[in-house]
Amino acid sequence: MIPRYQRILFIVLLSASVFMAIFLVYMHRKNFADVKNADHTPLEAPVYSASEQVTLDLADDSDFTLTPTVRSIALPQNAAVRARALVEHLLAEYSLPRSNHPLDGGIAVDDVFLVPLPLGSSTGSSLQRAPLTKDAQADPLTQATGELAVVNLRSSWVDGHPAGITSETLTIQSIVGTLRANLPDITKVKFLVDGKPRDTLAGSVEFDRIFDADTSITAPVQTATHD
Repeated sequence: MIPRYQRILFIVLLSASVFMAIFLVYMHRKNFADVKNADHTPLEAPVYSASEQVTLDLADDSDFTLTPTVRSIALPQNAAVRARALVEHLLAEYSLPRSNHPLDGGIAVDDVFLVPLPLGSSTGSSLQRAPLTKDAQADPLTQATGELAVVNLRSSWVDGHPAGITSETLTIQSIVGTLRANLPDITKVKFLVDGKPRDTLAGSVEFDRIFDADTSITAPVQTATHD
């Protein structure tokens, strides 16, 4: 005769097996339905135009200037993706042996976002359209026009940036000037590192602020003899 506790254990195990079988059948049918109903439309890839003339504000550590230099580059048509590509091309220039503003190579930019200005206008979000406080009214982004470019850099690149007022200032102004030269709607620039504000770029120059795209130190435009 089978002991009572063994019969109970057998019933529990059998019930668990039946429950698991029903659950697996349910999940299989659910996953099949999800796949069947999913949108399989391919993601649209960035559309690149033919090579065009763009201006990169190239920094020179020797005389603390930015020289607008023409390059021939194929860029995406979408404005935000175009801005990211411009910054990537600019920073890639500084990793070349001939650079007058040497920086580490590698992927530096995670993304660039373009935000319509002024904040609080009808083009902004519902939060931005809320009544402005006195502090908000003092914020230059509530008074500015054009677009705010939010440049999100990678910490792996930023951590390798040389320290020093000259080097850090030129890098910031170079990025800001390049964006302004090619996307004139950009009037303000904000930097993030891995999606978060950072006090300084490399320990010397304030990085957690809004930069005015109209302010730069430039020399006359030069046409590059090489791409």
